[in-house]
Amino acid sequence: MSHLPDQPDPWAFLQSHTSARIARGRTGHSLPTRALLDFQLDHARARDAVYSELERDALLAQLQTVQLPVLPLHSRAADRQQYLQRPDLGRKLNEQSLLHLSGLEDLTGVDLSIVIVDGLSATAINRHAGTVVSRLAEEVRALGWSLAPLCLVEQGRVAIGDEIAHALQAETVVVLIGERPGLTSPDSMGAYLTFHPQPGLTDESRNCISNIRPEGFPYEAAVQKLLYLLTEMKTRRLSGVLLKDEFDDNLLTP
Repeated sequence: MSHLPDQPDPWAFLQSHTSARIARGRTGHSLPTRALLDFQLDHARARDAVYSELERDALLAQLQTVQLPVLPLHSRAADRQQYLQRPDLGRKLNEQSLLHLSGLEDLTGVDLSIVIVDGLSATAINRHAGTVVSRLAEEVRALGWSLAPLCLVEQGRVAIGDEIAHALQAETVVVLIGERPGLTSPDSMGAYLTFHPQPGLTDESRNCISNIRPEGFPYEAAVQKLLYLLTEMKTRRLSGVLLKDEFDDNLLTP
């Protein structure tokens, strides 16, 4: 449908229902200048998120409310450039971190390990991880579950959580990680859950909650979903494709 540049786009009402790029108008065969500049800005924010860094001091301050030790760890990827070029190095801990874990005392097995990983958007972790970890820890403690020390990992991928939780003798693990930035979501955080974590597991062994952020899957709803999946894992002794998610999302509290 063609229309003059100064006329409103007839599909503009759809913008109130989605953050997707729809009904941005056009000038000739191109986007209007405003829409093009908005696209370029969002693209720059997504690129910046990939190269963002953990705000460690601010995170540690937020995590004090959880009243657990926080272990700083690092993958085998030495820096961001290597992390992006070698995903395999982001899935394993470096030698210093392995020694750190092996030197811990009184590891007799715990119900849950929470691992916080920068992933492809440290921006997401900086903004959202503190609130979600605090609420999740509060809920699982109310169930009488024991918690391993929190782990804060730099240059990490999802699978690194399995190695960490296995070393901590945890029955289940939740990995909170910055997801690949989108043009409308440079700060999207994901949660990956695994029962009986151990090195070498692949994605079919994990359950995932994606797009955790106020504009996506809100904190409280995400914590409710996490708690449901964790209790199902503990009851059924499995996770991943073997665990069917039967939770009624209509019961979620935003």
